[in-house]
Amino acid sequence: MPFLSLELTRKVVPVIYSAISKKFFLLSMLLFPVALFSQNLDILILRSINSPEIIPSDKFFQFVSNSGTYLVVGIPVTMGTIGLIKHDDKLLRNACVTIAAVAISAGITEVMKYSINRVRPFITYPDIIRKSAAGSPSFPSGHTSSAFSTATSLSLEYPKWYIILPSFAWASTVGYSRMDLGVHYPSDVIAGALVGAGSAWLTHYVNNKLSIKVKKKHCNCPEV
Repeated sequence: MPFLSLELTRKVVPVIYSAISKKFFLLSMLLFPVALFSQNLDILILRSINSPEIIPSDKFFQFVSNSGTYLVVGIPVTMGTIGLIKHDDKLLRNACVTIAAVAISAGITEVMKYSINRVRPFITYPDIIRKSAAGSPSFPSGHTSSAFSTATSLSLEYPKWYIILPSFAWASTVGYSRMDLGVHYPSDVIAGALVGAGSAWLTHYVNNKLSIKVKKKHCNCPEV
């Protein structure tokens, strides 16, 4: 029944967030010193990606970067709408799980951003050209975490090559675009990918566990 998916979503979000937020925060505390230690490598890679002038490919990467907001919201909303119209509880549940994964990923990303408070590369290094809007702290990349959360959720729910390859190709391009546009270090993007993929995997795992418990609870099968 459709209400079952919403019930699971309300249970999944707080359970997963409380279970993994501390772990991701501790992970960020470990990753950030590594990022600082390898700052020279970080900026060298970024300088090789970020062009000092506006080039034609920048428009493409701006488009890909901006697509994240629309696809991250649009994909699960479309899935949920179709699920409601067709009374497809599985599709509706998958939409709810995807939304939960993105929400948890976004929450963890924001906590990490303002806890670590890493300055954007174009501020620290004037030769890095900013080609996109950027306001919050740099580490980790929010666009990348949302993209990888969505891609991982879709791949786990629909483990077909024609879903997995396009999903991760898009998510990886979103991550690369943030470096091309000069608003993130490579380590920001890597951390964002880990947060997004990890949030999606754990959401998927917990949802499966809760689904099994709910099915057992509502099962009126006679005992053997």
